[in-house]
Amino acid sequence: MAPADPLRNLGVHLSGRGGEIRVWSASAASIELCIFDGKDPNWVTKTIPLNKDAHDVWSATTRSLMPGTYYALRADGPTDPMNAFEPKRHLLDPYARGLARTSTGEWRGYVQDGSFDWGGVEKPRVSLDHTVIYEAHVKGLTRLNTAVPEELRGTYAGLAHESTIGYLKDLGITAIELLPVHQSVSEQRLQKMGLTNYWGYNTLNFFTPHAQYASRAAQFGGTGAVLREFKGMVRLLHEAGIEVILDVVYNHTSEEGRGGPTSSFRGLDDAHYYRHMPDGAYFDTTGCGNAIDYSTPAAQRLVLDSLRYWANEVQIDGFRFDLAATLGRDENAVFTPEHPLISAIAADPHLEGVKLIAEPWDVGMGGWQVGNFPAPWSEWNDGYRDRMRNFWLRDIAAARETGLPSEGIGSLARRLAGSNHVFSLERGPLASVNFITAHDGFTAWDLVAYDDKHNAGNGENNRDGSNDNKSFNHGHEGHSEDPVILATRRKAVRNLLGTLLLSAGIPMLTSGDEFGRSQRGNNNAYCHDDALTWLSWDHDPWQDELVAVTRTLTRLRRENPALRPVRYGRFGETTPSASQMDWYNKQGLSMSPEDWDSPAERTLQFLAASTPEFEEFNRILLVVHGLETSVTVTLPEHAGVVGYTLLWDSSVDDLDGVDTVHAPGSELEVGPTSMRLFLAH
Repeated sequence: MAPADPLRNLGVHLSGRGGEIRVWSASAASIELCIFDGKDPNWVTKTIPLNKDAHDVWSATTRSLMPGTYYALRADGPTDPMNAFEPKRHLLDPYARGLARTSTGEWRGYVQDGSFDWGGVEKPRVSLDHTVIYEAHVKGLTRLNTAVPEELRGTYAGLAHESTIGYLKDLGITAIELLPVHQSVSEQRLQKMGLTNYWGYNTLNFFTPHAQYASRAAQFGGTGAVLREFKGMVRLLHEAGIEVILDVVYNHTSEEGRGGPTSSFRGLDDAHYYRHMPDGAYFDTTGCGNAIDYSTPAAQRLVLDSLRYWANEVQIDGFRFDLAATLGRDENAVFTPEHPLISAIAADPHLEGVKLIAEPWDVGMGGWQVGNFPAPWSEWNDGYRDRMRNFWLRDIAAARETGLPSEGIGSLARRLAGSNHVFSLERGPLASVNFITAHDGFTAWDLVAYDDKHNAGNGENNRDGSNDNKSFNHGHEGHSEDPVILATRRKAVRNLLGTLLLSAGIPMLTSGDEFGRSQRGNNNAYCHDDALTWLSWDHDPWQDELVAVTRTLTRLRRENPALRPVRYGRFGETTPSASQMDWYNKQGLSMSPEDWDSPAERTLQFLAASTPEFEEFNRILLVVHGLETSVTVTLPEHAGVVGYTLLWDSSVDDLDGVDTVHAPGSELEVGPTSMRLFLAH
């Protein structure tokens, strides 16, 4: 018989004998459970001492723990610099699945009612090569959408409304990646400034949905109502074939630095939950005041249990791990791909089929780890982001200033083909999550409209946010009525979207980029919970045209498997679900070193043929031209290709009146800074 798991069933679990609570702390000298009055969570009606076992798990069983019971913990222990015990402070159970706030602003856990009828709806289980991710904020996505009933705007139910789901389906989205929905609070600094942490990267608890994103009816609907609304959102998205990915922040907590608010981990076992310097000061690799120490088995188990809960009981399809390098740091704070937590998440049978996406860096020493996570992890590819921005924006700005762009087209081609210089052959192109923008930084429209950040509204005198945006305003900073500038900006956005959705790898589109959303040059709008960050659904005609372009691109990606290989090809071999890639210059000849590297030669033709495993054979030709002058392109002659049919051209909004059928060897005039996609047949 296998030995009992010493860290089993942490938190509250109900049985016929009542509820058992189990809490881990290696440093505490005593822990007691506080039960509160059912109507007044400030009034303690009972205290129960917890007993410690040989594995540092403290537990008690009581019939007072039942669905809806408010409870907290109090802990006492050493007073050395590594600990922060306050025996009279009420602390949250790290595993609490329900949270409530008292009239005095304190937090209480409550025993959750997790019952829910899934109605037989199962996870969509979309394969990675068919995945198109849409990064969005629960509130910001629907707060201004008049197609959603007013009482549901900006809520989980609003996201699940038929108009929202219909829009996502029509756009070609297969997965919505939600900015943090674990219960979060605003930092003390922001509260003093009258601002809020809108993005939510300041987690209070890893097991509860953020109550403020629920409808008012759910917030005041009693035990389990918020969780039921959240699960209802997941069920309706799944019915539509859309997966739900959560952006999870396990690298730090809302307890901030040493002077921050003590709410849970610090008061239970500061010495073991957080990283410290020898003098007791925090060793912070996150830039947020603290870093959880994942060299300890209890912290590792906390993450695994949280993931299992969301993946199974809430039916979440995937997770994007914020500052994931912190999760892979050992007892010496050194990142290792073989870290027990990184490996355990990947191998956990309870997480089988769950999508795992790392933000593969943090702010500590040796924190940039792009390409170093093991399979089956995928990673945000910042090199892809930077190169595509440079090619379409900064290089063009340089050409206007000096007469030549900064670089040739070779580095773009590597990223376009799946970044095989970054990710191992075994992991393949789907290890790369490609993105041009994300929640932090400029929107796509602001990339083409601003050279500099404009963050004065953040209250930090424009010091915050990146100074290296790789953007280009195309001749005027900010809003412009100049028709030439506007036309050039719109084409630049089409090029960015086209590159993103036609590249090998997993594309992630930031919500609003499909219609040119602007934050007026603010590249760090984390503290704006207002119309600056909420999506506007009142669009000008050019914005609707951009949505149509995005819809076309996702459809073309879906219909052409040559654009979304699963594996890297090997020279001289036929690899199933890879793409055979051939590269030609503007004359239709094989690329020379000068064609790859010369800033004066920024035109290539990318012929990709699928190697079928599950889908029909497919071959496409993508023409990329990165100069602000037109060029004559000779379509390549290639064995088995008898013609090319134009599917998309970034230089126009649609193909009405455009010749679309061309023979190999024919010459085409390709407009300045543009892309064309052909079906090769």
